[in-house]
Order: sequence, then structure tokens, then C-alpha cells
Amino acid sequence: MSDTAQTSRSKQDFEHTLDSSDSSVANFEHKPRSLFDNVQHFLHGNPTMIPVIVLIASIVIFGFVAGSKFFSPFNLSLIMQQVSIIGILAAAQSLVILTAGIDLSVGAIMVLMSVIMGQLAITLGVPAPIAIILGCIGGILAGGLNGFLVTRIKLPPFIVTLGTWNIFFALNLWLSGAQSIRSQTLDEVAPLLKFFGESIALGGARITYGSILMLVIFGVLWYILNHTSWGRHVYAIGDDKEAAELSGIRTNRTLIMVYGLAGLVCGIGAWASIGRVGSVSPQSFQEANLQSITAVVIGGISLFGGRGSIIGPLIGALIVGVFNSGLRLAGVDVLWQVFAIGWLTIIAVAIDQWIRKVSS
Repeated sequence: MSDTAQTSRSKQDFEHTLDSSDSSVANFEHKPRSLFDNVQHFLHGNPTMIPVIVLIASIVIFGFVAGSKFFSPFNLSLIMQQVSIIGILAAAQSLVILTAGIDLSVGAIMVLMSVIMGQLAITLGVPAPIAIILGCIGGILAGGLNGFLVTRIKLPPFIVTLGTWNIFFALNLWLSGAQSIRSQTLDEVAPLLKFFGESIALGGARITYGSILMLVIFGVLWYILNHTSWGRHVYAIGDDKEAAELSGIRTNRTLIMVYGLAGLVCGIGAWASIGRVGSVSPQSFQEANLQSITAVVIGGISLFGGRGSIIGPLIGALIVGVFNSGLRLAGVDVLWQVFAIGWLTIIAVAIDQWIRKVSS
């Protein structure tokens, strides 16, 4: 066989192979998805739908189990009151988790700032508005310290915030002397500190200003994260920090701002917590850190960062409140309420892992 004939035959074989390959690729690309795959892709693009579905299902189930008491305006407004502080902390926690970090100190910052506000107003006689402002500034500084240690000293967020949790808790006990400031004292000297514990009547419901504050905080953060370049930078850092740096984002500065903003939210939550408890208690909200993480996870924000809506943790906090209220009205022991929330958290993380495996 001549060289020309061999070349022609090789070319034909190559073209035949290429055509077959193209056909195979085309067939692969147009392979229809199963219903299971469609659900996975939908949830991947809309992670907030999971907590929404869970919340609706929970309300229906507990409304059936617990009866008409569950749907009473008073009980529904009580759920809002009960989750208001954890919801505010979940908002702060969400900011950090969106960057693929975690903040174990949010509860300690909140309690410490409430003690600072109380000591300034009651012990030192500082006007209540100034005490509140100084407490919020203290929250920014505490959060900024976390951000500085994470970005400049290059320490893992888990270790940093675990350490500062102990530091803030110790400062809390030292400043307060492990003593609470009673409600009567606040009423006499600084009633403004209890403002967010006051409520307004709407029919049979009692809506506290603390519940309204929680909704306002989530609304503001939603706007910042979805309609500002800074918010897009936060998501980009959580998705891939190195790629964000290569695209020109000043990641360290943004991270410090994230931790500082989280601290500010904790400072505002400190003011709200005084109204919720009715006093300045250094022993309050001992489990707030874990509860805030629970609300974030159930709310569909990925612990790996870069994915999820800030509204999700609000829904997650409401889910926890609905579970606790429904189980309590159904006569279930508190122990099993905690048991149920634990399983709910594990299932939420498992669903997040499953959604992350979706093929792009």
C-alpha cells in the first residue's frame, strides 16, 4: 500500500473516531436528568427552600399534634420572642460562616457587652444612651480582635474564637463580680436598657420590640450581602479565598470587617438581651453559641462557606422555636426536645453535603 493510501485511510479512521466521540459527548450532554437529580439541582440553586419546607411542615405537623393552642396568636408571638436573641446571634454567626469561618465567641461577646452596658449605666452613672453606644463599640472591637488574629496571625477561626470565648467569659465574670443587676434597679436608673423587652398588642399577640429588631437586622444584612459589592466579596471569599485574592479583593480587610460587623450585631443583641431577660445577668445565654450555629446550619448556610442566604438562619431559628413550642404543648419532656433538635441539626448537615455533590 502506498504512503498516500495509508495516509488517506488513517485520516478516514481518525474522522470516524472523532465523529463517534462527538456523538458520545453529545449523547452524554443531553442525557435526561432523573427526578432525584432535578430536586438536587433545584436545592443547589435555592438552598433556602429546604428550611422553608421544613418550617411549613413543622407548623402543619405540630398544629395537628398540639391542637388549636399552637396556632393561637399569643403562642405564635411567643415563639418570635423566644427566638429573637438566638436569631440575632445567628445573623452575626452567618456573616462569619459565609466566609468559611466560624465564631464560637458570639454568645460571650453579647453577654460581656450587656454587662459593660449595665456597669456603665448603673455603677458608673453613665447616661444609658452613651452606655449602649460604648457597648456596641466594644462589640466591634471584640469582633475585630477575632478578625485580626485570623487574618494577621493566621490562626484558624475555630481556635481563635474558642480562645476568645474563654477570655470574654472571664472578663464578663470579673466586671460583674458574677452578680446580676436586678430589674428594679434598671427601672429606677436606666429603663432604656430594657426597651427591647417592651411589647405592643396586636389582637391576641404580644410583639416585643426585640422581635422587630431581629427582623430589621436580617433585612439590613440581606440588603448588604445581596446589593453591595462588599456583600459579593464576602461570598467570593467563602467560595474560594485564593481566587478572590487573585481577582483583586482585599480579603484580609474584608474578613476583619466581617468579624467587626458580627461583633456590632452581638453588641446590639446585648441591648436586646437585657430587655429579653429583664436584668443584666452574667450567667444568661450559656448555650447561645451552639444554638446560633444550629440555627445557621438548619437555615441552609453551608459550613464550608460561600453558599446560602442570610434569611435562612432566621427561618432556622423559627424552626427551632416551632419545634420547642410544639413539643412542649404536646407534653414532650424538655430532654426529648433537645434530642429532636440534635437530630434536626445532623439531618441539615447531611442534606447540605448531599447538595454540594451536585454536578455542575
